[in-house]
Amino acid sequence: MHDDRSLVEARLKRVLDERIRPAVYPESVPLQVAVWHAPGEPVPVAEGLAAEPEPIEVGARWGAPWGTSWFRVTGTVPETWAGKTVEAILDLGFDENMPGFQCEGLVYRPDGTPVKGLNPRNQWVRIGAPVAGGEEVRLHVEAASNPVILDYHPFLPTQLGDKETAGSAPQYTLVRMDLAVFDEAVWQLVLDLEVLGELMAELPVESARRWDILRAVDRALDAVDLQDVNGSAGEARSRLADVLAAPAVPSAHRISAVGHAHIDSAWLWPLRETVRKVARTTANMTALLEDEPAFVFAMSQAQQWAWVKEHRPEVWARVKKAVADGRFVPAGGMWVESDTNMPGSEAMARQFVHGKRFFLDEFGIENDEAWLPDTFGFAAGLPQIIRAAGSTRLLTQKISWSQTNKFPHHTFQWEGIDGTRIFTHFPPVDTYNCSMKGSEIAHAARNFKDKGVARHSLAPTGWGDGGGGTTREMVAKAARLRDLEGSATVVWETPAEFFTKAEAEYPEPPVWVGELYLELHRATLTSQAGTKQGNRRSEHLLKEAELWAATAAVRTGFAYPYEELDRIWKTVLLHQFHDILPGSSIAWVHREARATYARVAEELTGIIDAAQRALAGEGSTPLVFNSAPHARAGVPSGGAAAPVVDGRTVLTPREGGGHVLDNGLLRIAVDARGLVVSAYDLAADRETVAPGRAAGVLQLHPDFPNMWDAWDVDEFYRNTVTDLTDADEVTSGADGASVRIVRSFGASRVTQVLSLAPGERRLVLDTEVDWHETEKFLKLAFPLDVHAERYASETQFGHFYRPTHTNTSWEAAKFEACNHRFVHVEEPGWGVSLVNDSTYGHDVTRSVRTDGDRGTTTTVRVSLLRAPRFPDPETDQGIHRFRHALVPGAGIADAVREGWRINLPERRVTGAGEVAPLVGVDRDAVVVTAVKLADDGSGDVIVRLHEAHGARTRATLTAGFPLSGVAVTDLLERPLTDAAAPERDGSAVRLALRPFELVTLRLARA
Repeated sequence: MHDDRSLVEARLKRVLDERIRPAVYPESVPLQVAVWHAPGEPVPVAEGLAAEPEPIEVGARWGAPWGTSWFRVTGTVPETWAGKTVEAILDLGFDENMPGFQCEGLVYRPDGTPVKGLNPRNQWVRIGAPVAGGEEVRLHVEAASNPVILDYHPFLPTQLGDKETAGSAPQYTLVRMDLAVFDEAVWQLVLDLEVLGELMAELPVESARRWDILRAVDRALDAVDLQDVNGSAGEARSRLADVLAAPAVPSAHRISAVGHAHIDSAWLWPLRETVRKVARTTANMTALLEDEPAFVFAMSQAQQWAWVKEHRPEVWARVKKAVADGRFVPAGGMWVESDTNMPGSEAMARQFVHGKRFFLDEFGIENDEAWLPDTFGFAAGLPQIIRAAGSTRLLTQKISWSQTNKFPHHTFQWEGIDGTRIFTHFPPVDTYNCSMKGSEIAHAARNFKDKGVARHSLAPTGWGDGGGGTTREMVAKAARLRDLEGSATVVWETPAEFFTKAEAEYPEPPVWVGELYLELHRATLTSQAGTKQGNRRSEHLLKEAELWAATAAVRTGFAYPYEELDRIWKTVLLHQFHDILPGSSIAWVHREARATYARVAEELTGIIDAAQRALAGEGSTPLVFNSAPHARAGVPSGGAAAPVVDGRTVLTPREGGGHVLDNGLLRIAVDARGLVVSAYDLAADRETVAPGRAAGVLQLHPDFPNMWDAWDVDEFYRNTVTDLTDADEVTSGADGASVRIVRSFGASRVTQVLSLAPGERRLVLDTEVDWHETEKFLKLAFPLDVHAERYASETQFGHFYRPTHTNTSWEAAKFEACNHRFVHVEEPGWGVSLVNDSTYGHDVTRSVRTDGDRGTTTTVRVSLLRAPRFPDPETDQGIHRFRHALVPGAGIADAVREGWRINLPERRVTGAGEVAPLVGVDRDAVVVTAVKLADDGSGDVIVRLHEAHGARTRATLTAGFPLSGVAVTDLLERPLTDAAAPERDGSAVRLALRPFELVTLRLARA
């Protein structure tokens, strides 16, 4: 037989595009359209419906950036259409190639009932099936003219990312507003041909199945009358029936399709617009669930559910019914799909506390999986947190974006720093916006790395963000793929149903130990420094507020601010979303975030002040309140007392220029350039700074990644570096214990203060940067005379080791990584820690000196600022303040202690006398991360703690109040049935902890 394959395939494409698809709507009449443009921000639905619109024609421009326009469409169904299916086609000016990133609409009936969303791939509204003819049609569309930020030429700087700079030029052209007859048979033929054509293209050319499909398609196209597609569609479909009925082979890969719409809680739009995106999508999905009995939809992020409940009660009622039916499924159990690298220990725990509690309170549902398809890598402490929240499974997809190394598994056990393991799945479909295309389904089957031992994978199916979720076309395609020869099989299932099957077929999957590092988007650890500082400060203010409010409540009857703390926690958790905290959102988002963090700080400071005043009482005794989990200067953790300061610091001129600071523990030499050329540990008789090098050096790199400006830093940035060594001023501080340095570079200015306090083994560096650079990367470097093959960086509830060398491509790819409060490098017997109050990104490298002692230099650099221009062209411009401390001679215990100390500075209050801690622990290795009252209002005291040094530890926790009982609980403060009650002697509770073990205790007050 002659090879006519290419001829038939080209025929299929043209006939589908030019004849069959247009015949889905064979008849149409225009609707009358009028529009009212809401002034300013979106208005309530009732106001939009009541507004008096002005006529507008198809072809007219509409929609200022970030505006809201209310369209009223009216018309009459022609009498001649009686018995037919009729739909309204409402095209606001959509680009079908951009589902999720442009204008959107929500359709209402005149009484305010929401119907469904309008999106680029979802422009129809069903009027009747069938119609009687003569029906009057009246619909209202709340249309958002969100500008296109990520355009066909992506990453170009734009002022459209903030309503204050976006201007008022109309963004869209009204394309179509019609009533149309919907031909079900032609629509089904389109999907038959799409599924078969897409499958055919994925099969080997020599495959008999491919040729069977080709011949059937050719015969079907012969049956299509190009002048009467609607009349011939049935016959064409009949000629495809046999190839569509051929069953899949028994060994076919099995895909659990989960209806999904990944909605970023803020990204290229502000938070207020996400509220409406969620409403549009949930309206769409509840409507689709009513039409498609096999379909299942899952939605994560309790915050988004809460938005629907608060802002769209009509949609919420439909959602609740669908949840009760088991087909609209809460997923993930987190407040938002947060970043997991940067949130602190307690914040990461509260993501699950507030997320799971919302689903329990609203629906009585507790889901077992963490659902994080788009998060930019996963910290090594996360498995324990997931397990402590009562979950055992994780789904993500983003690791498939890694640029250097291909992750070796799709289903595996992920082991965290404490040994906890979580059953984890990466969908091999490699997208969380699957549309049921044949290429996607075939890729999932081919790509699946666990063949031979497993055959199940999951496909999150639907357009995300503003795309409206799963479409009826996707559901129809999935129905054809349920059991189709040559394809993986597809069935709609809930996440729980998928995981149950996957665990059953793969009881002993491979194990991956340590962080799930994304080899991409590394600059998200630095971009938008103000947002990151707001997060860090808020986390620690919340710790203080809970600690002192709980202590005051138990001691003085202080009114514990349950509602305020709950609300503030949810605000902070929302801003940890994986495009807000990482700094990858538009200017509007970060402008609002900075204002929100300022309000949070003011409110929490008020709670702290009120609680401390209640505890201190009336009096004139100077007291220091210590919120850190370790005693300092004689003040116990969680208590207040007068501090005890030993020793003094001496400041003397340095020979050759500069200054020397000496407090008997450290001797710091600062040269005439304002650089630390020596940090001598007097007790160890050892130098910290590498020979011939200087520490505390600001380094400037060009920073223009190949793509994803705010997200990425590419390794070639290191090829060019400028050390900022020229100083405008180097002067001694008035306190006699500090040196002040001023430098200018480009259009920017830096003021640094280096201080050495009496009795302390740390050099504090306060850095103020007035930053006005573009596409530059600012680092702060510390070359250390330490031979270290690995280093520790703090993560949630512990620390994690990374190599300093680059033996493998996996190690080389980690050229920028995350830490929380400290980085620690050590050789046996002596180490150095660098602690910070607000930075996350860093790099650690090693080199061997070729002259002199041929020793090893380990260089720790912290990332301070970037200046990408997309999506916020003014990223990080302005004044920033950072605090770091270099701690020579530090072990891990010192690193942990100093990291907490720099983030929880002392607070001074005058009062009647000392305040005893509410709880105390007799081992520094056991760190208390939270002391609070139980969320249920019982008055029980909740204490969360963990082993922080990485070693087995026995400790005694002592309550500063009479105890009637103690229980080990999960993060939601529910007693664990499989955990024995700790041994107790009065108010003393004895603990035995594994390395990095996390424990939550519920202390019942007698």
